[in-house]
Amino acid sequence: MTRILTFAVIVLALGFGFSWLADRPGVLSIVWQGQLIEMSLMVAASIIAALVAAIMLVWWVVNAIWTSPNAARRYFRARKRDRGYQALSTGLIAAGAGNAILARKMTARTQGLLSADQEPLIHLLDAQADLIEGKYDEARRKFEAMARDPETRELGLRGLYIEARRQGAYEAAQQYAEDAAEKAPYLPWAAQATLENRCRNGQWDDAIRLLDQQKAASVIERGDAERLKAVLLTAKAGEKLESDPVSARDDAKHALKLAKGLVPAALIAAKSYLREDNLRKAATILEPVWKNDPHPQIAALYVRARSGDTAIDRLKRAERLESLKPNNIESLFAVAQAALDAKEFAKARAKAEAAARIEPRESIFLLMADIEEAETGDQGRVRYWMAQALRAPRDPAWVADGFVSEKWLPVSPVTGRLDAFEWKAPFGQLEGPVEDLTIENAIAAAPAKAEPVAKTIIVETPPETRVESKPVPAQRAEMKPVVPSQKEKKPITITTPPQTEASAEKAEAVPFFGGAPDDPGVKKPGVEAEAKTTPVAPPQKEKKPATIDPLKPSDVSAEKSEAVPFFGGAPDDPGVKKSGAEAEPKTRLKLF
Repeated sequence: MTRILTFAVIVLALGFGFSWLADRPGVLSIVWQGQLIEMSLMVAASIIAALVAAIMLVWWVVNAIWTSPNAARRYFRARKRDRGYQALSTGLIAAGAGNAILARKMTARTQGLLSADQEPLIHLLDAQADLIEGKYDEARRKFEAMARDPETRELGLRGLYIEARRQGAYEAAQQYAEDAAEKAPYLPWAAQATLENRCRNGQWDDAIRLLDQQKAASVIERGDAERLKAVLLTAKAGEKLESDPVSARDDAKHALKLAKGLVPAALIAAKSYLREDNLRKAATILEPVWKNDPHPQIAALYVRARSGDTAIDRLKRAERLESLKPNNIESLFAVAQAALDAKEFAKARAKAEAAARIEPRESIFLLMADIEEAETGDQGRVRYWMAQALRAPRDPAWVADGFVSEKWLPVSPVTGRLDAFEWKAPFGQLEGPVEDLTIENAIAAAPAKAEPVAKTIIVETPPETRVESKPVPAQRAEMKPVVPSQKEKKPITITTPPQTEASAEKAEAVPFFGGAPDDPGVKKPGVEAEAKTTPVAPPQKEKKPATIDPLKPSDVSAEKSEAVPFFGGAPDDPGVKKSGAEAEPKTRLKLF
Protein backbone atom coordinates (compact mmCIF):
# COMPACT_ATOMS: atom_id res chain seq x y z
CA MET A 1 0.00 0.00 0.00
CA THR A 2 2.87 2.38 0.81
CA ARG A 3 4.50 1.71 -2.52
CA ILE A 4 1.32 2.43 -4.40
CA LEU A 5 0.86 5.72 -2.61
CA THR A 6 4.51 6.65 -3.27
CA PHE A 7 4.18 5.87 -6.99
CA ALA A 8 0.99 7.91 -7.21
CA VAL A 9 2.65 10.88 -5.49
CA ILE A 10 5.62 10.75 -7.88
CA VAL A 11 3.37 10.62 -10.97
CA LEU A 12 1.32 13.56 -9.70
CA ALA A 13 4.46 15.56 -9.02
CA LEU A 14 5.78 14.95 -12.56
CA GLY A 15 2.47 15.88 -14.08
CA PHE A 16 2.27 19.04 -12.03
CA GLY A 17 5.84 19.99 -13.07
CA PHE A 18 5.21 19.48 -16.77
CA SER A 19 1.98 21.43 -16.62
CA TRP A 20 3.74 24.26 -14.83
CA LEU A 21 6.41 24.40 -17.58
CA ALA A 22 3.74 24.32 -20.30
CA ASP A 23 2.08 27.39 -18.81
CA ARG A 24 5.40 29.26 -18.87
CA PRO A 25 6.95 28.80 -22.32
CA GLY A 26 10.50 29.84 -22.99
CA VAL A 27 13.67 29.16 -25.05
CA LEU A 28 16.76 27.44 -23.74
CA SER A 29 20.06 28.32 -25.52
CA ILE A 30 23.19 26.26 -24.96
CA VAL A 31 26.62 27.12 -26.48
CA TRP A 32 28.84 24.07 -26.42
CA GLN A 33 32.20 23.99 -28.34
CA GLY A 34 31.23 26.90 -30.56
CA GLN A 35 27.88 25.45 -31.34
CA LEU A 36 24.63 27.21 -30.37
CA ILE A 37 21.91 24.87 -29.36
CA GLU A 38 18.45 26.38 -28.85
CA MET A 39 15.35 24.48 -27.71
CA SER A 40 12.18 25.12 -25.84
CA LEU A 41 12.06 24.61 -22.14
CA MET A 42 9.52 21.72 -22.43
CA VAL A 43 11.78 19.80 -24.81
CA ALA A 44 14.72 20.26 -22.49
CA ALA A 45 12.73 18.90 -19.54
CA SER A 46 11.62 15.89 -21.55
CA ILE A 47 15.20 15.13 -22.60
CA ILE A 48 16.36 15.28 -19.00
CA ALA A 49 13.55 12.94 -17.83
CA ALA A 50 14.34 10.41 -20.57
CA LEU A 51 18.01 10.50 -19.71
CA VAL A 52 17.31 9.77 -16.04
CA ALA A 53 15.06 6.87 -16.96
CA ALA A 54 17.71 5.41 -19.30
CA ILE A 55 20.38 5.61 -16.62
CA MET A 56 18.11 3.83 -14.12
CA LEU A 57 17.34 1.07 -16.61
CA VAL A 58 20.96 0.48 -17.38
CA TRP A 59 21.78 0.33 -13.68
CA TRP A 60 19.06 -2.27 -13.04
CA VAL A 61 20.28 -4.49 -15.86
CA VAL A 62 23.87 -4.34 -14.70
CA ASN A 63 22.87 -5.07 -11.10
CA ALA A 64 20.70 -8.03 -12.12
CA ILE A 65 23.55 -9.56 -14.10
CA TRP A 66 25.98 -9.00 -11.27
CA THR A 67 23.72 -10.57 -8.56
CA SER A 68 22.23 -13.37 -10.63
CA PRO A 69 24.36 -16.18 -9.07
CA ASN A 70 23.25 -15.31 -5.56
CA ALA A 71 19.67 -14.94 -6.70
CA ALA A 72 19.73 -18.34 -8.34
CA ARG A 73 21.26 -19.86 -5.21
CA ARG A 74 18.59 -18.29 -2.99
CA TYR A 75 15.88 -19.50 -5.28
CA PHE A 76 16.98 -23.13 -5.18
CA ARG A 77 17.56 -22.95 -1.42
CA ALA A 78 14.05 -21.62 -0.84
CA ARG A 79 12.61 -24.27 -3.11
CA LYS A 80 14.42 -26.99 -1.19
CA ARG A 81 13.28 -25.57 2.14
CA ASP A 82 9.70 -25.47 0.97
CA ARG A 83 9.90 -29.10 -0.13
CA GLY A 84 11.42 -30.03 3.23
CA TYR A 85 8.69 -28.31 5.18
CA GLN A 86 6.08 -29.94 3.00
CA ALA A 87 7.63 -33.35 3.74
CA LEU A 88 7.79 -32.52 7.45
CA SER A 89 4.14 -31.54 7.52
CA THR A 90 3.14 -34.70 5.66
CA GLY A 91 5.23 -36.83 8.04
CA LEU A 92 3.67 -35.29 11.18
CA ILE A 93 0.20 -35.89 9.77
CA ALA A 94 1.11 -39.49 8.95
CA ALA A 95 2.54 -40.01 12.45
CA GLY A 96 -0.63 -38.62 13.98
CA ALA A 97 -2.71 -40.95 11.79
CA GLY A 98 -0.56 -43.95 12.72
CA ASN A 99 0.87 -44.52 9.23
CA ALA A 100 4.34 -45.75 10.17
CA ILE A 101 5.53 -46.39 6.59
CA LEU A 102 4.68 -42.92 5.32
CA ALA A 103 5.97 -41.29 8.53
CA ARG A 104 9.34 -43.02 8.20
CA LYS A 105 9.53 -42.14 4.49
CA MET A 106 8.77 -38.48 5.15
CA THR A 107 11.33 -38.48 7.99
CA ALA A 108 14.09 -39.58 5.64
CA ARG A 109 13.03 -37.04 3.01
CA THR A 110 12.88 -34.23 5.57
CA GLN A 111 16.33 -35.04 6.90
CA GLY A 112 17.67 -34.86 3.33
CA LEU A 113 16.05 -31.52 2.62
CA LEU A 114 16.34 -29.76 6.00
CA SER A 115 19.00 -29.58 8.66
CA ALA A 116 18.10 -30.96 12.10
CA ASP A 117 19.83 -28.03 13.76
CA GLN A 118 17.79 -25.66 11.67
CA GLU A 119 14.42 -27.37 12.33
CA PRO A 120 13.95 -29.17 15.74
CA LEU A 121 10.65 -30.70 14.64
CA ILE A 122 12.66 -33.27 12.72
CA HIS A 123 13.60 -34.88 16.08
CA LEU A 124 9.94 -35.00 17.07
CA LEU A 125 8.96 -36.65 13.79
CA ASP A 126 11.75 -39.19 14.15
CA ALA A 127 10.72 -40.03 17.74
CA GLN A 128 7.06 -40.35 16.75
CA ALA A 129 7.96 -42.72 13.94
CA ASP A 130 9.89 -44.87 16.43
CA LEU A 131 6.88 -44.96 18.75
CA ILE A 132 4.60 -46.08 15.97
CA GLU A 133 7.01 -48.83 14.97
CA GLY A 134 7.31 -49.99 18.60
CA LYS A 135 10.92 -48.88 19.11
CA TYR A 136 10.29 -47.41 22.57
CA ASP A 137 13.93 -47.42 23.70
CA GLU A 138 15.00 -45.47 20.61
CA ALA A 139 12.17 -43.00 21.13
CA ARG A 140 13.09 -42.52 24.79
CA ARG A 141 16.73 -41.76 23.89
CA LYS A 142 15.62 -39.20 21.35
CA PHE A 143 13.29 -37.54 23.89
CA GLU A 144 16.16 -37.41 26.37
CA ALA A 145 18.32 -35.70 23.75
CA MET A 146 15.54 -33.21 23.15
CA ALA A 147 15.25 -32.57 26.92
CA ARG A 148 18.95 -31.61 27.03
CA ASP A 149 18.49 -29.02 24.31
CA PRO A 150 17.22 -25.67 25.73
CA GLU A 151 15.13 -25.10 22.63
CA THR A 152 13.31 -28.44 22.83
CA ARG A 153 13.51 -29.11 26.60
CA GLU A 154 9.77 -28.82 27.24
CA LEU A 155 8.92 -31.01 24.27
CA GLY A 156 11.36 -33.69 25.42
CA LEU A 157 10.06 -33.69 29.01
CA ARG A 158 6.51 -33.99 27.74
CA GLY A 159 7.44 -37.02 25.64
CA LEU A 160 9.32 -38.65 28.53
CA TYR A 161 6.36 -38.03 30.87
CA ILE A 162 3.88 -39.67 28.51
CA GLU A 163 6.12 -42.67 27.90
CA ALA A 164 6.76 -43.17 31.62
CA ARG A 165 3.03 -43.17 32.35
CA ARG A 166 2.41 -45.59 29.49
CA GLN A 167 4.94 -48.04 30.90
CA GLY A 168 3.58 -47.67 34.44
CA ALA A 169 6.64 -45.88 35.83
CA TYR A 170 4.59 -43.31 37.74
CA GLU A 171 7.46 -42.15 39.93
CA ALA A 172 9.61 -41.36 36.90
CA ALA A 173 6.66 -39.65 35.22
CA GLN A 174 6.14 -37.52 38.28
CA GLN A 175 9.82 -36.56 38.31
CA TYR A 176 9.60 -35.39 34.70
CA ALA A 177 6.48 -33.37 35.56
CA GLU A 178 8.24 -31.80 38.55
CA ASP A 179 11.19 -30.76 36.35
CA ALA A 180 8.88 -29.27 33.76
CA ALA A 181 6.81 -27.41 36.38
CA GLU A 182 9.94 -26.01 38.00
CA LYS A 183 11.36 -24.65 34.76
CA ALA A 184 8.04 -23.74 33.12
CA PRO A 185 5.19 -23.35 35.65
CA TYR A 186 2.92 -22.11 32.88
CA LEU A 187 2.67 -25.62 31.38
CA PRO A 188 -0.81 -26.92 32.30
CA TRP A 189 0.02 -30.63 32.10
CA ALA A 190 3.11 -30.31 34.29
CA ALA A 191 1.41 -28.12 36.87
CA GLN A 192 -1.66 -30.39 37.03
CA ALA A 193 0.41 -33.56 37.42
CA THR A 194 2.57 -31.95 40.11
CA LEU A 195 -0.48 -30.63 41.94
CA GLU A 196 -2.17 -34.05 41.98
CA ASN A 197 1.02 -35.73 43.20
CA ARG A 198 1.42 -33.29 46.07
CA CYS A 199 -2.21 -33.82 47.01
CA ARG A 200 -1.76 -37.60 47.07
CA ASN A 201 1.25 -37.17 49.36
CA GLY A 202 -0.62 -34.79 51.66
CA GLN A 203 1.62 -31.81 50.85
CA TRP A 204 -1.22 -29.34 51.05
CA ASP A 205 0.89 -26.20 51.58
CA ASP A 206 3.08 -26.95 48.54
CA ALA A 207 -0.01 -27.68 46.48
CA ILE A 208 -1.58 -24.35 47.48
CA ARG A 209 1.60 -22.47 46.51
CA LEU A 210 1.73 -24.18 43.12
CA LEU A 211 -1.95 -23.37 42.57
CA ASP A 212 -1.27 -19.70 43.32
CA GLN A 213 1.54 -19.73 40.73
CA GLN A 214 -0.80 -21.20 38.15
CA LYS A 215 -3.39 -18.55 38.93
CA ALA A 216 -0.78 -15.76 38.60
CA ALA A 217 0.42 -17.17 35.27
CA SER A 218 -3.20 -17.32 33.99
CA VAL A 219 -2.87 -21.06 33.41
CA ILE A 220 -6.14 -21.68 35.20
CA GLU A 221 -9.23 -19.50 35.40
CA ARG A 222 -9.94 -17.56 38.55
CA GLY A 223 -13.15 -19.38 39.45
CA ASP A 224 -11.60 -22.82 39.01
CA ALA A 225 -8.54 -21.75 40.99
CA GLU A 226 -10.67 -20.58 43.92
CA ARG A 227 -12.66 -23.82 43.92
CA LEU A 228 -9.50 -25.96 43.92
CA LYS A 229 -7.95 -23.84 46.65
CA ALA A 230 -11.08 -24.31 48.77
CA VAL A 231 -10.77 -28.08 48.29
CA LEU A 232 -7.12 -28.00 49.34
CA LEU A 233 -7.90 -25.91 52.43
CA THR A 234 -10.70 -28.32 53.37
CA ALA A 235 -8.37 -31.32 53.05
CA LYS A 236 -5.77 -29.53 55.15
CA ALA A 237 -8.41 -28.68 57.79
CA GLY A 238 -9.64 -32.27 57.89
CA GLU A 239 -6.19 -33.55 58.80
CA LYS A 240 -5.78 -30.98 61.59
CA LEU A 241 -9.27 -31.35 63.11
CA GLU A 242 -8.19 -33.77 65.83
CA SER A 243 -4.86 -32.17 66.72
CA ASP A 244 -5.59 -28.47 66.18
CA PRO A 245 -9.34 -27.73 65.96
CA VAL A 246 -8.92 -23.94 65.98
CA SER A 247 -6.53 -23.89 63.00
CA ALA A 248 -8.70 -26.41 61.20
CA ARG A 249 -11.72 -24.17 61.75
CA ASP A 250 -9.90 -21.16 60.28
CA ASP A 251 -8.94 -23.10 57.15
CA ALA A 252 -12.47 -24.44 56.77
CA LYS A 253 -14.00 -20.97 57.11
CA HIS A 254 -11.53 -19.64 54.53
CA ALA A 255 -12.60 -22.48 52.21
CA LEU A 256 -16.26 -21.53 52.72
CA LYS A 257 -15.48 -17.97 51.63
CA LEU A 258 -14.00 -19.28 48.38
CA ALA A 259 -16.73 -21.91 47.79
CA LYS A 260 -19.92 -21.22 49.73
CA GLY A 261 -21.54 -24.56 48.95
CA LEU A 262 -18.64 -26.79 49.98
CA VAL A 263 -20.35 -29.18 52.41
CA PRO A 264 -17.18 -30.86 53.84
CA ALA A 265 -15.75 -27.47 54.84
CA ALA A 266 -18.97 -26.56 56.65
CA LEU A 267 -18.98 -29.88 58.50
CA ILE A 268 -15.38 -29.43 59.68
CA ALA A 269 -16.00 -25.87 60.90
CA ALA A 270 -19.20 -26.91 62.70
CA LYS A 271 -17.50 -29.89 64.36
CA SER A 272 -14.77 -27.58 65.61
CA TYR A 273 -17.36 -25.31 67.23
CA LEU A 274 -19.22 -28.29 68.71
CA ARG A 275 -16.02 -29.47 70.37
CA GLU A 276 -16.16 -26.19 72.28
CA ASP A 277 -19.89 -26.75 72.99
CA ASN A 278 -20.74 -23.66 70.94
CA LEU A 279 -23.97 -24.77 69.34
CA ARG A 280 -25.02 -21.30 68.19
CA LYS A 281 -21.93 -20.68 66.03
CA ALA A 282 -22.09 -24.19 64.66
CA ALA A 283 -25.66 -23.48 63.59
CA THR A 284 -24.59 -20.23 61.89
CA ILE A 285 -22.12 -22.27 59.83
CA LEU A 286 -24.50 -25.08 58.88
CA GLU A 287 -27.72 -23.18 58.19
CA PRO A 288 -26.47 -21.05 55.22
CA VAL A 289 -24.99 -24.13 53.56
CA TRP A 290 -28.26 -26.00 54.20
CA LYS A 291 -30.22 -23.22 52.50
CA ASN A 292 -27.90 -23.30 49.52
CA ASP A 293 -27.84 -27.10 49.09
CA PRO A 294 -29.54 -29.41 51.65
CA HIS A 295 -27.32 -32.35 52.46
CA PRO A 296 -28.13 -35.35 54.71
CA GLN A 297 -24.75 -35.15 56.48
CA ILE A 298 -25.50 -31.56 57.48
CA ALA A 299 -28.92 -32.65 58.76
CA ALA A 300 -27.40 -35.50 60.78
CA LEU A 301 -24.83 -33.19 62.42
CA TYR A 302 -27.37 -30.42 63.04
CA VAL A 303 -30.02 -32.69 64.58
CA ARG A 304 -27.57 -34.60 66.80
CA ALA A 305 -25.42 -31.61 67.74
CA ARG A 306 -25.54 -32.48 71.45
CA SER A 307 -25.42 -36.04 72.66
CA GLY A 308 -27.48 -35.39 75.79
CA ASP A 309 -30.56 -34.05 74.01
CA THR A 310 -33.84 -35.92 74.10
CA ALA A 311 -35.65 -37.22 71.05
CA ILE A 312 -38.11 -34.32 71.29
CA ASP A 313 -35.24 -31.81 71.17
CA ARG A 314 -33.83 -33.50 68.08
CA LEU A 315 -37.26 -33.39 66.47
CA LYS A 316 -37.49 -29.64 67.09
CA ARG A 317 -34.12 -29.06 65.43
CA ALA A 318 -35.17 -31.18 62.45
CA GLU A 319 -38.30 -29.07 62.12
CA ARG A 320 -36.07 -25.99 62.21
CA LEU A 321 -34.20 -27.33 59.17
CA GLU A 322 -37.52 -27.97 57.43
CA SER A 323 -38.56 -24.37 58.02
CA LEU A 324 -35.31 -23.19 56.38
CA LYS A 325 -35.82 -25.39 53.30
CA PRO A 326 -39.50 -26.46 53.05
CA ASN A 327 -40.79 -29.04 50.57
CA ASN A 328 -37.35 -30.59 50.23
CA ILE A 329 -36.73 -34.33 50.34
CA GLU A 330 -33.80 -34.04 52.75
CA SER A 331 -35.78 -31.81 55.12
CA LEU A 332 -38.78 -34.16 55.13
CA PHE A 333 -36.57 -37.21 55.61
CA ALA A 334 -34.76 -35.62 58.57
CA VAL A 335 -38.07 -34.75 60.27
CA ALA A 336 -39.46 -38.24 59.62
CA GLN A 337 -36.42 -39.90 61.13
CA ALA A 338 -36.46 -37.63 64.19
CA ALA A 339 -40.20 -38.21 64.64
CA LEU A 340 -39.65 -41.97 64.56
CA ASP A 341 -37.05 -41.65 67.32
CA ALA A 342 -39.55 -39.54 69.31
CA LYS A 343 -42.29 -42.23 68.84
CA GLU A 344 -44.52 -39.80 66.93
CA PHE A 345 -45.50 -42.34 64.32
CA ALA A 346 -48.22 -40.33 62.59
CA LYS A 347 -45.89 -37.43 61.85
CA ALA A 348 -43.07 -39.78 60.84
CA ARG A 349 -45.33 -41.62 58.40
CA ALA A 350 -46.71 -38.38 56.91
CA LYS A 351 -43.27 -36.85 56.36
CA ALA A 352 -41.86 -40.07 54.91
CA GLU A 353 -44.74 -40.34 52.44
CA ALA A 354 -44.27 -36.68 51.47
CA ALA A 355 -40.57 -37.30 50.83
CA ALA A 356 -41.38 -40.37 48.74
CA ARG A 357 -43.75 -38.29 46.60
CA ILE A 358 -40.89 -35.95 45.76
CA GLU A 359 -38.30 -38.66 45.04
CA PRO A 360 -38.88 -42.32 45.90
CA ARG A 361 -35.60 -43.95 46.86
CA GLU A 362 -34.14 -46.74 48.96
CA SER A 363 -33.72 -44.98 52.32
CA ILE A 364 -37.29 -43.68 52.35
CA PHE A 365 -38.83 -47.14 51.96
CA LEU A 366 -36.48 -48.53 54.60
CA LEU A 367 -37.68 -45.75 56.90
CA MET A 368 -41.29 -46.75 56.13
CA ALA A 369 -40.41 -50.31 57.15
CA ASP A 370 -38.90 -49.05 60.43
CA ILE A 371 -42.03 -46.99 61.13
CA GLU A 372 -44.26 -49.99 60.43
CA GLU A 373 -42.27 -52.26 62.70
CA ALA A 374 -42.14 -49.75 65.53
CA GLU A 375 -45.84 -48.83 65.32
CA THR A 376 -47.71 -52.04 64.43
CA GLY A 377 -45.13 -54.82 64.34
CA ASP A 378 -46.87 -56.21 61.24
CA GLN A 379 -44.12 -58.29 59.65
CA GLY A 380 -46.03 -58.66 56.39
CA ARG A 381 -46.08 -54.90 55.81
CA VAL A 382 -42.50 -54.57 57.00
CA ARG A 383 -41.36 -57.10 54.40
CA TYR A 384 -43.43 -55.31 51.76
CA TRP A 385 -41.69 -51.95 52.37
CA MET A 386 -38.29 -53.65 52.39
CA ALA A 387 -39.11 -55.23 49.02
CA GLN A 388 -40.00 -51.77 47.71
CA ALA A 389 -36.62 -50.50 48.94
CA LEU A 390 -34.84 -53.19 46.91
CA ARG A 391 -36.53 -51.99 43.71
CA ALA A 392 -36.18 -48.27 44.42
CA PRO A 393 -33.30 -46.08 43.12
CA ARG A 394 -30.21 -46.00 45.30
CA ASP A 395 -29.45 -43.16 47.68
CA PRO A 396 -26.88 -40.53 46.68
CA ALA A 397 -23.32 -40.95 47.92
CA TRP A 398 -19.84 -39.53 47.35
CA VAL A 399 -18.79 -40.91 43.95
CA ALA A 400 -15.60 -40.31 41.93
CA ASP A 401 -14.60 -42.26 38.81
CA GLY A 402 -16.94 -45.12 39.76
CA PHE A 403 -15.59 -45.33 43.31
CA VAL A 404 -18.19 -44.92 46.10
CA SER A 405 -17.02 -43.55 49.45
CA GLU A 406 -18.86 -43.06 52.71
CA LYS A 407 -17.05 -39.75 53.28
CA TRP A 408 -15.73 -36.98 51.09
CA LEU A 409 -12.13 -37.19 49.85
CA PRO A 410 -10.15 -34.39 48.14
CA VAL A 411 -8.50 -36.67 45.56
CA SER A 412 -9.91 -39.58 43.57
CA PRO A 413 -8.23 -42.85 44.63
CA VAL A 414 -8.66 -44.17 41.09
CA THR A 415 -7.16 -41.45 38.89
CA GLY A 416 -5.69 -39.01 41.43
CA ARG A 417 -7.86 -36.19 40.09
CA LEU A 418 -8.41 -33.28 42.46
CA ASP A 419 -11.98 -32.38 43.45
CA ALA A 420 -13.37 -35.47 41.74
CA PHE A 421 -16.01 -36.54 44.30
CA GLU A 422 -19.62 -35.58 43.64
CA TRP A 423 -22.79 -36.21 45.66
CA LYS A 424 -24.92 -38.29 43.32
CA ALA A 425 -26.44 -41.74 42.86
CA PRO A 426 -23.66 -44.36 42.60
CA PHE A 427 -24.98 -46.03 39.48
CA GLY A 428 -27.20 -44.82 36.67
CA GLN A 429 -30.72 -46.15 36.38
CA LEU A 430 -32.15 -47.96 33.37
CA GLU A 431 -33.84 -45.92 30.69
CA GLY A 432 -37.47 -45.68 31.68
CA PRO A 433 -38.94 -46.99 34.95
CA VAL A 434 -39.10 -50.73 35.43
CA GLU A 435 -42.23 -50.23 37.51
CA ASP A 436 -44.14 -47.32 38.96
CA LEU A 437 -42.67 -46.62 42.42
CA THR A 438 -44.90 -43.71 43.39
CA ILE A 439 -45.87 -43.68 47.02
CA GLU A 440 -49.59 -43.71 46.17
CA ASN A 441 -49.24 -46.96 44.23
CA ALA A 442 -46.98 -48.42 46.91
CA ILE A 443 -49.50 -47.65 49.67
CA ALA A 444 -52.36 -48.99 47.56
CA ALA A 445 -50.49 -52.24 46.93
CA ALA A 446 -49.41 -52.67 50.55
CA PRO A 447 -51.05 -55.55 52.43
CA ALA A 448 -53.85 -54.60 54.77
CA LYS A 449 -53.22 -54.47 58.47
CA ALA A 450 -53.88 -57.74 60.26
CA GLU A 451 -57.25 -58.04 62.09
CA PRO A 452 -58.41 -60.64 64.69
CA VAL A 453 -59.35 -63.86 62.91
CA ALA A 454 -62.47 -65.79 64.02
CA LYS A 455 -62.27 -69.59 63.71
CA THR A 456 -65.20 -71.99 64.04
CA ILE A 457 -64.57 -75.37 65.61
CA ILE A 458 -67.20 -78.10 65.28
CA VAL A 459 -66.83 -80.85 67.87
CA GLU A 460 -68.76 -84.09 67.54
CA THR A 461 -69.19 -85.67 70.93
CA PRO A 462 -71.12 -88.72 72.10
CA PRO A 463 -74.53 -88.09 73.69
CA GLU A 464 -73.11 -88.40 77.16
CA THR A 465 -70.73 -85.39 76.99
CA ARG A 466 -70.98 -82.01 75.28
CA VAL A 467 -68.13 -79.50 75.60
CA GLU A 468 -68.86 -75.88 74.78
CA SER A 469 -66.21 -73.10 74.72
CA LYS A 470 -66.79 -69.36 74.77
CA PRO A 471 -64.50 -67.00 72.77
CA VAL A 472 -61.90 -65.59 75.14
CA PRO A 473 -58.94 -64.13 73.16
CA ALA A 474 -55.43 -64.57 74.59
CA GLN A 475 -56.75 -66.08 77.86
CA ARG A 476 -57.38 -69.52 79.28
CA ALA A 477 -60.93 -70.71 78.65
CA GLU A 478 -62.53 -73.35 80.85
CA MET A 479 -64.69 -75.86 79.02
CA LYS A 480 -68.00 -76.46 80.81
CA PRO A 481 -69.64 -79.84 80.16
CA VAL A 482 -73.22 -79.84 78.92
CA VAL A 483 -75.43 -82.93 78.72
CA PRO A 484 -77.60 -82.66 75.59
CA SER A 485 -80.82 -84.53 75.06
CA GLN A 486 -79.61 -86.02 71.83
CA LYS A 487 -76.55 -86.29 69.67
CA GLU A 488 -76.02 -83.14 67.60
CA LYS A 489 -73.39 -80.91 66.05
CA LYS A 490 -72.92 -77.45 67.43
CA PRO A 491 -70.38 -74.92 66.10
CA ILE A 492 -68.00 -73.48 68.66
CA THR A 493 -66.38 -70.12 67.80
CA ILE A 494 -62.96 -69.31 69.22
CA THR A 495 -61.40 -65.91 68.52
CA THR A 496 -57.62 -65.89 68.20
CA PRO A 497 -55.29 -62.89 68.08
CA PRO A 498 -53.81 -61.61 64.79
CA GLN A 499 -51.34 -63.97 63.20
CA THR A 500 -48.79 -63.56 60.50
CA GLU A 501 -49.19 -65.23 57.15
CA ALA A 502 -46.72 -67.95 58.02
CA SER A 503 -48.49 -68.90 61.22
CA ALA A 504 -52.01 -68.58 59.78
CA GLU A 505 -51.40 -71.05 56.97
CA LYS A 506 -50.55 -73.89 59.29
CA ALA A 507 -53.17 -73.77 62.02
CA GLU A 508 -53.48 -77.48 62.65
CA ALA A 509 -55.35 -78.96 65.58
CA VAL A 510 -53.43 -81.20 67.97
CA PRO A 511 -55.23 -84.34 69.13
CA PHE A 512 -55.69 -84.81 72.84
CA PHE A 513 -57.04 -87.66 74.92
CA GLY A 514 -59.56 -87.21 77.66
CA GLY A 515 -58.16 -87.50 81.15
CA ALA A 516 -58.28 -85.74 84.41
CA PRO A 517 -58.29 -81.91 84.31
CA ASP A 518 -54.77 -81.79 85.72
CA ASP A 519 -53.48 -84.58 83.54
CA PRO A 520 -50.15 -83.43 82.07
CA GLY A 521 -50.67 -85.54 78.99
CA VAL A 522 -53.53 -83.39 77.75
CA LYS A 523 -52.64 -81.52 74.51
CA LYS A 524 -53.85 -77.93 74.19
CA PRO A 525 -55.32 -77.10 70.75
CA GLY A 526 -55.00 -73.67 69.16
CA VAL A 527 -52.29 -71.00 69.55
CA GLU A 528 -52.90 -69.33 72.92
CA ALA A 529 -56.17 -70.66 74.38
CA GLU A 530 -56.14 -73.81 76.55
CA ALA A 531 -59.29 -75.72 77.43
CA LYS A 532 -59.97 -77.74 80.55
CA THR A 533 -62.75 -80.35 80.54
CA THR A 534 -64.63 -81.57 83.59
CA PRO A 535 -66.61 -84.80 82.97
CA VAL A 536 -70.20 -85.01 84.28
CA ALA A 537 -71.64 -88.44 84.96
CA PRO A 538 -75.07 -89.08 83.34
CA PRO A 539 -77.79 -90.51 85.59
CA GLN A 540 -78.02 -93.86 83.86
CA LYS A 541 -74.40 -94.76 83.10
CA GLU A 542 -70.93 -93.92 84.23
CA LYS A 543 -69.35 -91.22 82.03
CA LYS A 544 -66.13 -91.84 80.25
CA PRO A 545 -64.03 -89.11 78.65
CA ALA A 546 -64.63 -88.71 74.97
CA THR A 547 -61.96 -89.08 72.36
CA ILE A 548 -61.54 -86.03 70.12
CA ASP A 549 -59.73 -86.35 66.83
CA PRO A 550 -59.13 -82.88 65.31
CA LEU A 551 -58.65 -82.56 61.61
CA LYS A 552 -57.46 -79.86 59.20
CA PRO A 553 -60.17 -77.69 57.58
CA SER A 554 -59.62 -79.24 54.17
CA ASP A 555 -59.94 -82.78 55.55
CA VAL A 556 -63.24 -82.46 57.47
CA SER A 557 -65.48 -83.73 54.73
CA ALA A 558 -62.99 -86.13 53.15
CA GLU A 559 -61.56 -88.20 55.99
CA LYS A 560 -62.87 -90.01 59.02
CA SER A 561 -60.58 -91.10 61.79
CA GLU A 562 -60.97 -94.12 63.98
CA ALA A 563 -61.79 -93.68 67.70
CA VAL A 564 -59.33 -94.90 70.28
CA PRO A 565 -61.03 -97.34 72.78
CA PHE A 566 -60.92 -96.68 76.50
CA PHE A 567 -60.10 -99.86 78.40
CA GLY A 568 -61.76 -100.86 81.65
CA GLY A 569 -65.32 -99.85 80.74
CA ALA A 570 -68.58 -101.86 80.91
CA PRO A 571 -69.50 -104.04 77.95
CA ASP A 572 -72.31 -101.69 77.00
CA ASP A 573 -70.11 -98.57 77.51
CA PRO A 574 -70.59 -96.29 74.51
CA GLY A 575 -66.87 -95.56 74.58
CA VAL A 576 -66.09 -99.15 73.57
CA LYS A 577 -65.50 -99.58 69.87
CA LYS A 578 -68.35 -101.36 68.06
CA SER A 579 -68.12 -103.32 64.91
CA GLY A 580 -70.04 -102.93 61.73
CA ALA A 581 -72.74 -100.36 61.13
CA GLU A 582 -73.50 -100.05 64.84
CA ALA A 583 -70.28 -98.16 65.49
CA GLU A 584 -70.89 -94.77 67.03
CA PRO A 585 -69.77 -91.70 65.05
CA LYS A 586 -66.43 -90.38 66.18
CA THR A 587 -65.75 -87.09 67.81
CA ARG A 588 -64.34 -84.52 65.35
CA LEU A 589 -62.70 -81.14 65.73
CA LYS A 590 -63.31 -78.93 62.72
CA LEU A 591 -61.30 -75.76 62.05
CA PHE A 592 -62.45 -73.09 59.67
